Amino acid sequence: MKIADMKNALLAGELNARLTEVYGADAVIAQQARYAKALDEFAALYGADRDASLFSVSGRSELSGNHTDHNYGCVVAASIDLDIIAVASANEENMIRVKSEGFDEDVVDIAAYTTPDPAKFASSASIIAGMSAQFVQNGLCTGGFDAYTTSAVLKGSGISSSAAFEDMIGNILNHLYNDGKVDNVEIAKMSQKAENQFFGKPCGLMDQVACAHGGIVAIDFADPASPVIRGVPFDITAAGYALCIVNTGGNHADLTDDYASVPAEMKAVAAHFGKKVLREVEPAEVVAAIPTLRKTLGDRAILRAMHFFAENDRVAAQTNALMNNDLDAFLSHVCASGRSSFCYLQNVYTTKAVDEQGLSLALCLAEQVLSDKKAAWRVHGGGFAGTIQAFVPAEHVEEFRATMDGAFGAGACLPLHIRQIGACKIA
Repeated sequence: MKIADMKNALLAGELNARLTEVYGADAVIAQQARYAKALDEFAALYGADRDASLFSVSGRSELSGNHTDHNYGCVVAASIDLDIIAVASANEENMIRVKSEGFDEDVVDIAAYTTPDPAKFASSASIIAGMSAQFVQNGLCTGGFDAYTTSAVLKGSGISSSAAFEDMIGNILNHLYNDGKVDNVEIAKMSQKAENQFFGKPCGLMDQVACAHGGIVAIDFADPASPVIRGVPFDITAAGYALCIVNTGGNHADLTDDYASVPAEMKAVAAHFGKKVLREVEPAEVVAAIPTLRKTLGDRAILRAMHFFAENDRVAAQTNALMNNDLDAFLSHVCASGRSSFCYLQNVYTTKAVDEQGLSLALCLAEQVLSDKKAAWRVHGGGFAGTIQAFVPAEHVEEFRATMDGAFGAGACLPLHIRQIGACKIA
């Protein structure tokens, strides 16, 4: 559909059923305006006479399982109602051009950029090239396109802006060149490989799956090539709670080394026992080997391993709690996860800048506001900077928001809903 026709259909309400399905009825008017603006921006950049499609990929929130996925552990995560959207149109070149709001345009020759280039690590262009390469390696079609994107998934916020962007490139290639036949979980797997190989970041798979899948999902990565994924039918809003994410203003951009150290240290402990990852090691083996491990790997690696074992057990307990509508048990484990992340995983602040402890401060304030209420709070996502997560009773959300916004700025506290649809084509 031509840009002008798409915009007219959008504003005439012809896409309202789809927008309601993805965003909810209360958000339709705002999303109409948002997509209309994106269509205008695309037209200004790439021409108004193009046939274009609209796409959306949600952000994600990790509900349980902090730094477990990369060692083949278990997680519970959810798609959220903050997303990245795109207007995209195929071209007849081998060029992918992506202009993301607030950033310079990326122009990638996918016929030339087919293997990882360390000089381009940590760039969005590397993700674009990596996703195209993954489609080729998986026997799928790829090709050029022009796209304009705008995102409510804040960069460095711990709700996976990078994973959402990766999934978006795959989402566009899926629908423009593969008739939408590629399963979203397969797109997520390709996204992880693109980030590992082309972007140069040794991430796990949880972020990409949670952004792409939709709803609450429990994921077991014992076999990372075929993770066991099951939906968890629990409605946090209906239970009387808001999932609040507090953005402390920290940015993840310069923290690749901090993130890389977590899986590296966990895997170093596993390697001591001749294993690849901690999922293959028994906790008792690590305890028995502590004297040797202290000398060879240091205390932090041991502590991170112990966090992994306890956190993996917590994931199972929290999944069962949600499946059985046992909110008290779930919230108790959320707080336990937060304590373990702070004390043992040690991903609440970077040792590169110990005076910058926005997450520590946010957790302290959350405890002050919520400790006498039936609530829970913890570090959110990869940690070291960015966001915390809190499950706040609806009647206390405004008090919690006022405290957090007062400390970190207006809009720092984001009460969210869980979105049932992940990566998708809107129209």
